[in-house]
Amino acid sequence: MTAPNQLEQWLAEEADVLKRMQGGPGPGVARPEQIAGKTGLEMMQAMLRGELPFAAIAHTLDFLVIDIGDGTATFQGTPGAHHFNPMGTVHGGWFATLLDSALGCAVHTKMPVGRGYTTAELSVNIVRALTPKVQRVRAIGRVIHCGRQLATADAQLIGPDGTLYAHATTTCLVFELKPQSGT
Repeated sequence: MTAPNQLEQWLAEEADVLKRMQGGPGPGVARPEQIAGKTGLEMMQAMLRGELPFAAIAHTLDFLVIDIGDGTATFQGTPGAHHFNPMGTVHGGWFATLLDSALGCAVHTKMPVGRGYTTAELSVNIVRALTPKVQRVRAIGRVIHCGRQLATADAQLIGPDGTLYAHATTTCLVFELKPQSGT
């Protein structure tokens, strides 16, 4: 598929996701009763359907979740001038946040009911500068391993023409969630 057609498809998918999310609760944190008894995959799918709040940082940094699967998460971002570093290219922190979101959410999809995770290590390799000339990029994360105590994942940040802008890996600690108190 050529880049212009790919970009058109990405923009159409983005419009569909935005419509669902804007009809939902918006940015925030899910209440314990909203996620009780749900696996990580079920939570992420509910967020994508606009049934659960999404992370506020996604709105702040112009990115959103586009697709969720078992062990995968895809985020789409819009690089803008407000993401620039002093050299006039997109700041590495924007790359890292977008990739970390795809990595973490991919791991999240593997969590059974009552299990959680936290990032222990994040490694980002930026291989090409990014400017707003690239209208959209996608961070595609996939789980490599998910065990009882440790999960690993990798991700790539690509443009609609397949250009690689960065790649990343993560190691996450997996643990049992403590029951929520009724406060």
